[in-house]
Amino acid sequence: MKYAVSISLGSSSRDKKVTVKFKDETVVIERIGLDGDVEKAKRMYEELDGQADAFGMGGVDMYLRLEGREYPLRAALKLIENVKQTPVVDGRGLKHTLERRIFELAAPALGGIPKFQKAFIPVAVDRIGLATAVSEVANEVIFGDLMVALGVPLPVYGLKNFKRVARVMLPFVSHFPMSMLFYGSGGAEHEPKYQKYWEQCDLIAGDFLFMRKYMPENISGKTIITNTTTDENIALCKKRGAQKVITSTPRYEGRSFGTNMMEAALTAYAGLGRQLTDAELNALIDELDLRPQVQDLN
Repeated sequence: MKYAVSISLGSSSRDKKVTVKFKDETVVIERIGLDGDVEKAKRMYEELDGQADAFGMGGVDMYLRLEGREYPLRAALKLIENVKQTPVVDGRGLKHTLERRIFELAAPALGGIPKFQKAFIPVAVDRIGLATAVSEVANEVIFGDLMVALGVPLPVYGLKNFKRVARVMLPFVSHFPMSMLFYGSGGAEHEPKYQKYWEQCDLIAGDFLFMRKYMPENISGKTIITNTTTDENIALCKKRGAQKVITSTPRYEGRSFGTNMMEAALTAYAGLGRQLTDAELNALIDELDLRPQVQDLN
């Protein structure tokens, strides 16, 4: 039996522990939220070092990847500076494999590769794989990173322009303090914002906590691509009229875990004692037949 644990700065209200079977191997996967307590998270990494088979870092990324280059988030890396034995992943591997392939992998459940008129991605800087996949199926993509993450009221149109902006910003983001990297949301508060972009688009993609915070009362007919969802989150989307929800990670006992948790589970299963390469992750995705889940709601 293998044990993978996601130590998250996020809300403890979203904690979950399940046992999954990957072929003949049993993997216990557990998400532990620490409600923004950075010092407690650092201690937990150190206490479980060598006991867990893999760590997932939740609530914050260790690195942001753009066009083959990885930009370290120095404040996040301090959380694991004393971890010596257990490999730590932040989900960026799955974001560049599973999420990059989301429409290919979901095609059997969708009846083919879908097409959309316009997509809105509230925050894409940590999900370039998903942004690239969305850009291949939508005629137009609006990126909300400057608005949502930095409070600058400027949408960015198109993947090419977004990458230009990211290329300028990421060297600075690398030095942001934790207070600017961890957005501190349990996803419970509701502050509808940027409504016209929601209304214009038939596809909304990205992290569910950002969606939950800014979601309008009416999202009738829209397709939502996200992850880290609970049964309550899916019920909310249904209530507000979403046509379809696609979770990039599989659902276990009513919950789709974050990419960091699932990458930790695959890392534990592989048993190599290190992060897996994109090629290794893609091979495991195919070997274990890991697929997004498609739920028709309305």
